[in-house]
Amino acid sequence: MNKPARKPYRLPHSEMLLLKRWNTPTIYNGWEQITRGDSAADAFNLEEVRDFMPHMGPMVGYAITVVIQPGNREQAPHAGELWEKYRRYVASEPGPKIVVVQDLDKPQMFGAFWGEVNSNTHRALGCVGSIIDGGLRDLDEMNNAGFKVLARRMCVGHACSIPLRWNCEVEVFGRKVQPGQLIHADKHGFLAIPFGEERGLLEAATFMDANECNTVIPAARDIAGRSKEEILKNMKAAGAAFGKAARAKFKRKGEW
Repeated sequence: MNKPARKPYRLPHSEMLLLKRWNTPTIYNGWEQITRGDSAADAFNLEEVRDFMPHMGPMVGYAITVVIQPGNREQAPHAGELWEKYRRYVASEPGPKIVVVQDLDKPQMFGAFWGEVNSNTHRALGCVGSIIDGGLRDLDEMNNAGFKVLARRMCVGHACSIPLRWNCEVEVFGRKVQPGQLIHADKHGFLAIPFGEERGLLEAATFMDANECNTVIPAARDIAGRSKEEILKNMKAAGAAFGKAARAKFKRKGEW
């Protein structure tokens, strides 16, 4: 199958664990400061996606990619061979891994790729969850397996849900994803970090969160006994302080 043109910088596992402690918007705020791309249009999902396990919190991992078409039975006679080759691919990649699945039946949905068996199988192969522009079923059993999924909706059947292509570029929820991209996802959506921008992501996100806590958030919360003019004055000063700190660190002003 196709190999990605560029390889990711693989973060130490300790950094992956720390990234998982923050929500995806916080990671975006850090990425915004270090990216070479367009932070208003790049890296995140452009279409609505639903987190079916928000209680699991964020998930972080490297993209494993696969294309399916449950409504097409042409490949059904080759299902066993395709599954065997695909699982060997999944097993061969280092984790933690997030399976990014493009469903070619979109906007229709004829079957779910994820259910009790497939989620347990992928969990055993080092996958922590999935983003699928399609469906899932067996929601309670998937929760029991500890396998997190962001998807379009639930589905009763599985139809002909077999891997057709893998280790290739996919498009899900309006976002193209390459195998090996670092992904951060939670109930807000997902962020697929462009190759070369993994390094420094945690530091940037942590800095920008502290920057908010030191400036604009206290200005909006510390209002007891203050007049409206005082509140507005403090907010303006806090916004300026926020921007000054961001510029000093990243040469960019940040959100405020």
